[in-house]
Amino acid sequence: MAATPARTTANSPISRMSRLSDMGLAVLILVIISMLIVPLPEWLLDTMLVCNIATAATILLVALYNTEPLQLSIFPSMLLVMTLFRLALNIAATKLILGSGHAGAVIGAFGQFVVGGSYIVGIIAFLILVVVQFVVITNGAGRVAEVAARFTLDAMPGKQMSIDADMNAGLITEADARKRRKNIEREADFYGAMDGASKFVRGDAVAAILIIIINIIGGFALGLSRGGDIMSVLQQYTLLTIGEGLVSQVPALLISTATGLIVTRAASDTAMGQDFFAQLLGRSRPLMMVSGLLVILTFLPGFPKAQLIMLATAMGGFAWLVARNEKQKSQESELALQPAAPAQKGPESVMPLLNVETIELELGSNLVPLALAEEGGDLADRVGAVRKQIALELGIVLPTVRIRDNLQLPTDAYQIKLRGCVMAGHTLYPGQLLAMDSGTATQKFQGIETLEPAFGSPATWIHRGLKERAEMSGYIVADASSVLITHLTEVLKTHAAELLTRQETQKLIDHVKQSNAATVDELIPSMMTLGEVQKVLQALLRERVGIRDLAIILETLADNAPRTKDIDQLTELTRGALSRQICKQFQEEGVVHVLTLAPALEQGLRESIQATPAGNMLAIEPRMAQQLVKSLSEQVERAADRGYNAVLLCSGQIRLPLKRLVERSLPGLSLLAYTEIAVKVDVEAIGTVALDENLVAA
Repeated sequence: MAATPARTTANSPISRMSRLSDMGLAVLILVIISMLIVPLPEWLLDTMLVCNIATAATILLVALYNTEPLQLSIFPSMLLVMTLFRLALNIAATKLILGSGHAGAVIGAFGQFVVGGSYIVGIIAFLILVVVQFVVITNGAGRVAEVAARFTLDAMPGKQMSIDADMNAGLITEADARKRRKNIEREADFYGAMDGASKFVRGDAVAAILIIIINIIGGFALGLSRGGDIMSVLQQYTLLTIGEGLVSQVPALLISTATGLIVTRAASDTAMGQDFFAQLLGRSRPLMMVSGLLVILTFLPGFPKAQLIMLATAMGGFAWLVARNEKQKSQESELALQPAAPAQKGPESVMPLLNVETIELELGSNLVPLALAEEGGDLADRVGAVRKQIALELGIVLPTVRIRDNLQLPTDAYQIKLRGCVMAGHTLYPGQLLAMDSGTATQKFQGIETLEPAFGSPATWIHRGLKERAEMSGYIVADASSVLITHLTEVLKTHAAELLTRQETQKLIDHVKQSNAATVDELIPSMMTLGEVQKVLQALLRERVGIRDLAIILETLADNAPRTKDIDQLTELTRGALSRQICKQFQEEGVVHVLTLAPALEQGLRESIQATPAGNMLAIEPRMAQQLVKSLSEQVERAADRGYNAVLLCSGQIRLPLKRLVERSLPGLSLLAYTEIAVKVDVEAIGTVALDENLVAA
């Protein structure tokens, strides 16, 4: 019998624990506030002091094992509660010290055992702790939090644009984009809160000094008023006061250290301890040099030779282990880059040579680590995400992308092949970042000038340390792997029609047949062949119209195939059935911004349509064609300057012939027919394409 999954109901243990935790926090705040007023017995004060030390140690260790600051986003509020708790304990201990001359076992132990019963040693130890906490850790953590808050807020626009660019390139889904935007907002709120919360720690250190002075002076006055000896009274109250100061400042120091760790912690996939050893002790050469330095120090007079020899031996042994590990990794990388074994000789060895990979991504030697998981590369995972994104957008399942090294390429170059032919390529610099002007850049950065490979916009390769500054200055910043994936995505979308073979078409139709068998059986093969359906789908993909809703496409073909067998006409009818999908592709804030043709020009183009074996074409003079392309280019540039991605709206009769005329000169221009504007879609004309009347009449 299958197990029934557990449900989270109002009476479930999780819900009860959640309600109890909320109630417990409220009760804790009330108890802390009451401690400021109500005197505490010594046993209860000892319990509270031990809890304070344990909680501070827990917070420090949790901060140490965090991989990113937002994993402890409650820290600013927790810092306020812990500061209030320590102050309440200070006041409760002060009441006991001044009232009875005793303050429990914990404070007594700190006063006697920790400082050796000497109030002079206790005062010095306390002052050192305060200086370390107030001057070094708290001051530094507060400054880092302040700078981080300012930089985080300034970098938000650039990070938002980077997220939008990744989503448009198909690297992440819309849900991932929303999650990353939410994390950016949380990060800004966190550092802003940390900037203010760090002031609590600084105020706590100042309050501790004042409480020490008040306790010593007040205790000395009370002890003398009760007839005590001057030296015994001074020593008794000083030791108790110093013990109370130390027992509160040790947890305060732990939490201050945790504050510094959190605000200085960069995001990582591993805990801080692992990063520490991997980055500091992960290379053999520095360790060998330190071991040699220690050996040299043994020859200098006065140095402890035994300790130096032991430490030099340990460092040398550790360096040997690291060097062996480095050599092993180098051998594994060389094995990964070795070419395949030569094929066996004989007639049977020729057939594999006839196989042609559909999609190949070839990398130069310096780019190979981008594809090796053991080297931290994630290229294979990103390629998988691209295939999923194209499946969602265009409705086709791409064949596997073969990633391989090519030692004949320049070391920093890559190339994308379709069916053995090189379609695109570029040069990357893995150790740097590509900064692309988003149109709002406020400064220029020094680096390697280049063009962004996917869209051809100007860009600059900059040092990784300039990432935050570049994002704050209005640049979109991407690493080498993201640049390559964006380029690959655009190449695959551009050539999607070529990748849709008859075999892939049959797979798509078989998938649709599971839920729309009647439509498929009616259309194929009685009305249209598989090849004819493939040509219609390829025509849609050629203009980046997704075929994911294949059921609607097949139904439209089944409705119109009895009347016409013309592929162009069937494609245009299919586009009309997909009008909502097509309009959504070009909408900007709910509006489709279009360019229109002057009535005389549109009429002239309509009259110049001629049927040819390759489909309907526009039979116009070359001079008129040149002027038409020029006028279109000018209108598109004006629209781009205004921030619009304009499309050309025209009648359905001339849409496809006009597209064939201008696609070589303006490959990025999309054309829509009036019948492709869906109901309730707003259209705004932002320009009109017109030619000289004499030229049109000719």
